[in-house]
Amino acid sequence: MTATLWAEMLIRPLADTEPIPYGLLLDADPSKELVDLYLAQSEAYVVEYRNAVIGIYLLCPVGPESMEIKNIAVAVGFQAKGIGQWMLYDAMEKAKQRACNEILIGTSSTSIGPLYLYQKVGFEVSHIIHNFFLEHYSEPLFDHGLHCKHMIVLKKVI
Repeated sequence: MTATLWAEMLIRPLADTEPIPYGLLLDADPSKELVDLYLAQSEAYVVEYRNAVIGIYLLCPVGPESMEIKNIAVAVGFQAKGIGQWMLYDAMEKAKQRACNEILIGTSSTSIGPLYLYQKVGFEVSHIIHNFFLEHYSEPLFDHGLHCKHMIVLKKVI
């Protein structure tokens, strides 16, 4: 992306009066039921470009000094341009401002791209929740042709 395009983007809270960008949220998590559950407990931040929402992440408190990124997504035409990384750093900064000392994020063990990105910005594998996707989703999920079964939870000390 050119500097001009970056200058036209901003991350801001999703206003209560705005429609929820379910298209993006459901790209990252296909269960509207689960999205609605953690959306209700989370702060939603969107990336806006030329008055259009092109990215979103949800930041949820999970303990007195810990927050979790519950969902993070970038619109297809804007992927692989550094926007996801920018959102991760923004989430870390917001968690720090709330006196948190760690931030978590989970993804399927088959999600190679997100696993690479999260580790690239300093997240480390914390633990695995075995059979998470088998137990929480009514339909089987696949990523890169692989059946999603286990969630890898990564953590970063901030």
